[in-house]
Amino acid sequence: MRSHLCGEVNEALDGQTVTVCGWVNRARDLGGLIFIGLRDHAGVLQVVVEPDNEPAFAEAEKLRNEFCVRLSGKVRMRPESQWNADMPTGKVEVVADSVEIINAAAPLPLLMNDEDGEEVRLKYRFLDLRRPRLQRNLRLRSKLTRAIRNFLDDRDFVDAETPILTRATPEGARDYLVPSRVHPGSFFALPQSPQLFKQILMMAGLDRYYQIARCFRDEDLRADRQPEFTQLDMEMAFVEEADVQGVAENLIRKVFSEVLDVELPDPFPRMTYAEAMRRYGSDKPDLRIDLELVTICEHVRHVEFKVFSGPANDPASRVAALRVPGGAELTRKQIDGYADFVGRYGAKGLAWMKVNDAAAGLEGVQSPVAKFLDEQAVTGILNDTGAQNGDILFFGAGEKVTVSTFLGALRLQVARDLDLVGEGWKPLWVVDFPMFEYDTEDERYYALHHPFTAPAVHDGDALKADPVNALSRAYDMVLNGSEIGGGSIRIHDPKLQQAAFDVLGIDETEAKERFGFLLEALKYGCPPHGGIAFGIDRIAALMAGEDSIREVIAFPKTANASCLMTGAPAAVEAEQLQELQLKLGSSE
Repeated sequence: MRSHLCGEVNEALDGQTVTVCGWVNRARDLGGLIFIGLRDHAGVLQVVVEPDNEPAFAEAEKLRNEFCVRLSGKVRMRPESQWNADMPTGKVEVVADSVEIINAAAPLPLLMNDEDGEEVRLKYRFLDLRRPRLQRNLRLRSKLTRAIRNFLDDRDFVDAETPILTRATPEGARDYLVPSRVHPGSFFALPQSPQLFKQILMMAGLDRYYQIARCFRDEDLRADRQPEFTQLDMEMAFVEEADVQGVAENLIRKVFSEVLDVELPDPFPRMTYAEAMRRYGSDKPDLRIDLELVTICEHVRHVEFKVFSGPANDPASRVAALRVPGGAELTRKQIDGYADFVGRYGAKGLAWMKVNDAAAGLEGVQSPVAKFLDEQAVTGILNDTGAQNGDILFFGAGEKVTVSTFLGALRLQVARDLDLVGEGWKPLWVVDFPMFEYDTEDERYYALHHPFTAPAVHDGDALKADPVNALSRAYDMVLNGSEIGGGSIRIHDPKLQQAAFDVLGIDETEAKERFGFLLEALKYGCPPHGGIAFGIDRIAALMAGEDSIREVIAFPKTANASCLMTGAPAAVEAEQLQELQLKLGSSE
């Protein structure tokens, strides 16, 4: 139906006749000449319809935005004064010989721009996806997955599919359940990840596996989460951490080079979990932000201000400061806003100190807590934080994890508000994660990653003897403050696996009930193995410069896990429920 794409028509075609198809981006009648901006996925082309071509002009007068049309005509150069340098087609226009309306469009229910609200965009996603921004994002995503496949195929990875209908296994979030008609009262679960299957593929001798897999989690959503998402799943046999990290790092470098023409550093820097939490208050630090948390316990242990001295003298607690360059200009209203912000992360308050004259020590600062501090404390704090005139210091005091978490969140928010986020790409490996985390309410341990992650120790008794200090062989890849991939070396010894279960409070009977098929496979010569999974949605969003992964997913769900376009989820016929031997509970 067409000889060229709209975005391909340029000055090299001057004088030639072309046929193009697409949607009316804009139609204008300017004193007898009708100008049409015709759009397809390749770009926008200006078409001119002249009044002496009566049939074409009559059709062009009917055009409105988003009419689907076919146009033929001769390419000619625009006057140089009318060139549009922002468009590849900006030096030419097509003088229409014929205008064919393929399909008219009803009045549009949205503006087709960024002013449209999310609800109307998702309800009319078939229109929203026509926008150049969304077209670019989806094509970038396609290029990303193609580059991934090419890299892994060239290195003898086998693309193997794993089941979508599987057994429910606890992996940190609720499963989506699917009732079975042929097994009444029994349910399949949609996979939260292919974790157990990829480990079994290593036990089966596949050696190198990958899959661009669909995963499902029934959890509360936010901008970077969806109930169904896509991950690159990888697993390798007879490897240690450096082997998996080396392949993964080379993959990401290659992908960024091919898709964005960006060269990432070689090698990526590494940082322990403990250092990341101490310096940045996050296990996925954004290294584009040149702000760090500084522990100041030694300077406030002696002060009478118990809010500081109490935690400073408690090994399980911390007093830390965050220096914000130029932050002394913040108003009290803005500071109070930050206090409310950190309250969401468990902070009971937010102490602060403006630095007017660093050389003057206590006399040179302005702070509600200054009267509780002495010269020694203030001088030590200013020196350790490197505070300069015009800066502000924010303080956190309390339990270590809480202080690190809320100051880490404040670090990100202040950097965004004050334009302190640098340019470029900052990748990082975070390693040496804790094996377990202890829940004081439940009075039990949980796996920080998943229960099949190998501990740094190889002795099950040693693991059980000191679980609170146990480190795992897990690793995360972080990019610009987002965790884009996470993995680990897996447990391949049945005895060590049971020791991990023991710490988690899973006895042999429960372990067999929940993970029996994996534990059975471990008995038969399981090789050492490890892997990593990358979030395709998150990587695509970062590449596209989008804050939300919804902007790189063709048909995303809303924050309450519904599809406004199709109306899913929806009620089903009573006959279907009867076939499945299901009965809906009372709404009362």
